[in-house]
Amino acid sequence: MSAHSKRLRYAPDAVLTDLDNTLYEYASAHERALAECLQKIEHNFRIPKEEVRRAFDLSRLATHNDLRETAASHSRLLYFCRLLEMYGLGTQFTFALELEQTYWRNFLVSAQLFPDVLEFLNDLRIRKIPVVVVTNLTHQIQLRKLSYFGLGELVTAIVTSEEVGVDKPHPRIFERAMQKIGSERSRIWMIGDDPIADLRGAKATLSATTFLRVPRFSRQKILDNIDVDAAYSTFAELRSYLAATEPGYEDH
Repeated sequence: MSAHSKRLRYAPDAVLTDLDNTLYEYASAHERALAECLQKIEHNFRIPKEEVRRAFDLSRLATHNDLRETAASHSRLLYFCRLLEMYGLGTQFTFALELEQTYWRNFLVSAQLFPDVLEFLNDLRIRKIPVVVVTNLTHQIQLRKLSYFGLGELVTAIVTSEEVGVDKPHPRIFERAMQKIGSERSRIWMIGDDPIADLRGAKATLSATTFLRVPRFSRQKILDNIDVDAAYSTFAELRSYLAATEPGYEDH
């Protein structure tokens, strides 16, 4: 049995999972939400949407550079404030807040869980395996997402980068996750779409067994270049991994 397959043999004591682009598709929700905001800016200030989109990207990059590895670096409100200031429009308090609300309202309406996410989480609930969402971004909006998706009964705890003061892959965020469910748990699965922030961080901190979400067509190419224990394209595959595990413990 290979080292990787050996890690997959036994059921986990706990499952940690990323949220954005792991439990649901991020890109389509983001694009719809951003389009609504760009339309508002174009309507109010007669700035072409294409130009505003470029300015948004620059604002986002500048905010990330200034506030790197913190939850605030992901703040849509800061992106929009900075964008408006770039055009010499001043702070525009009310309009900036309106843009932020417009963004998240449209984002949530557009966001959809991937197929079989609820079924997978319910499989874990039935087996009494705790689930911790480990995610960058601010606590409020990530709680809003979990609430919107109706995951309150299926997620044991959440840890955000705002809560601990640093983004993944900093060890503190994974350590806090274990504190919330009991640090004696040693067989951990980590599920995510980012091989560095999600998987390398969890493996380095917790010696976690790692699952990378990848497009099916590029799976082998990705696995040849990234050290993960398993790849999956659908949550049906994760359900199969879990169903095949045995109870019990054996050192990694």
